[in-house]
Amino acid sequence: MTTRGVLYVHAATSALCPHIEWAVAGALGVRVKLDWSAQPAAPGMYRAELSWQGAAGTGAKIASALRGWMHLRFEVTEEPSPGCEGARYSYTPELGVFHAVTGVHGDIMIPEDRIKAAVVKAAMGEADLEEELRRLLGAPWDEELEPFRYAGDGAPVRWLHQVV
Repeated sequence: MTTRGVLYVHAATSALCPHIEWAVAGALGVRVKLDWSAQPAAPGMYRAELSWQGAAGTGAKIASALRGWMHLRFEVTEEPSPGCEGARYSYTPELGVFHAVTGVHGDIMIPEDRIKAAVVKAAMGEADLEEELRRLLGAPWDEELEPFRYAGDGAPVRWLHQVV
């Protein structure tokens, strides 16, 4: 089964750019050369986008290859494919990785056990239910990444096919 998705590197230092290309190439199994442009939302930082096609789970491989890097903000999306849900990964140095399963229309699908756990946590006074639901939906990541997303409007996207 193949699927496709997009890697959005929202912000990276110039020193990280070649390392990002190398890590993504390792995840995709093909050479990667991104078209870097200045990130207006963070002077001195760069942004790039890459559309990819590969086996289901490729989005997770890309996110795993890039997670934990300081001075890097990114998102990876993976479209649903037959027998597999889609996925979204968001990363900021302050918040770490957010992962969500997405349906055919792009909606985040939260497993019922995670919702039940949030309700129990709130009932025990350990958390605020609204805040727990916001985290399950990735709201803190969206809030932090939103300025970087708008700065990328109109940026070119290139397709890259994984060799299988």
